[in-house]
Amino acid sequence: MATDMEDLRLLQDVEALCDEIWDAVLQWDDHARRTVGEQLVRSADSIGANVAESYGRYAYGEKIQFLYYGRGSLYETKFWLHRAKQRGLIADENVARYSLDLDNLAKAINNFIRSLRSQRSAGKGKS
Repeated sequence: MATDMEDLRLLQDVEALCDEIWDAVLQWDDHARRTVGEQLVRSADSIGANVAESYGRYAYGEKIQFLYYGRGSLYETKFWLHRAKQRGLIADENVARYSLDLDNLAKAINNFIRSLRSQRSAGKGKS
């Protein structure tokens, strides 16, 4: 496990995706940015914000809860990507790539949760 939050690979990957989405949304017209764009950027940024917040929590239960919030934001991001695709704001190939990245991030979040649960279980057996 990373010792500094900035070294956490999951967080680095989320930040890279968020920056790509941000750059894409900046190219849209004002109406698209204010409606779909703001929601898409906000939900994508929320993934990383919740992963970061989980990192700063002490109790395993709190850490896991914030990872669940991040995972929920991930699925919200998928929703907004599909809305953007349907409305002709993002090319199909970009949506496919972002969706694949999000699928990989979901697996990483699930693995992180599994790791925390394992650590919590291992700690209960010690006196």
